[in-house]
Amino acid sequence: MRTGIFGGSFNPIHNGHIALARQLREVAQLDEVWLMVSPQNPLKQQEGLLADDLRLQMAQMALKDDPFIKVSDYEFHLPRPSYTWHTLQSLQREFPDREFVLLIGGDNWERFPFWYRADDIVSNYRLVVYPRRGSDIDIAALPPTVTVVEAELLDISSTDIRRRVHRGLPITGLVPDSIVDAVTYYYRNTNNEN
Repeated sequence: MRTGIFGGSFNPIHNGHIALARQLREVAQLDEVWLMVSPQNPLKQQEGLLADDLRLQMAQMALKDDPFIKVSDYEFHLPRPSYTWHTLQSLQREFPDREFVLLIGGDNWERFPFWYRADDIVSNYRLVVYPRRGSDIDIAALPPTVTVVEAELLDISSTDIRRRVHRGLPITGLVPDSIVDAVTYYYRNTNNEN
């Protein structure tokens, strides 16, 4: 079974994440996509990050009726910080019947040489890279395990959603209706809008 791993802080999850996960499942011919809620990204600031369990719960609520996109807390049970190499190796040991495919944006591909054990990831796993605004990918220079796909990106950001909540602006249409109230409540009660 071909399983895409789509990691992120999902702080909060929004309609852009969900639309992208669904598109990537189709264009990369995956059986499932696992949305891997990350407890700590070694390359990102942690300021303003909502508690792990709250981000996980909102993602689960948002995708509870989608049979192909699964929300996972797998990295919550691994040593921190969360390195993708450790996650993929652990997943492969636990689920040897699955082929795991890493799904990342073009911005992350540009920073990929700085990832922990980047060469090992590229040597042992398939990667599917989707374009991000401002990222420039040299397709001719890609390793054979890396594929670039076209995907429509919705102009939505978690940062903008948090700012809107802090300013009392509506977020309808930016996040699934099932989590509008939860997002508004949780982010209104945090101090940092970034």
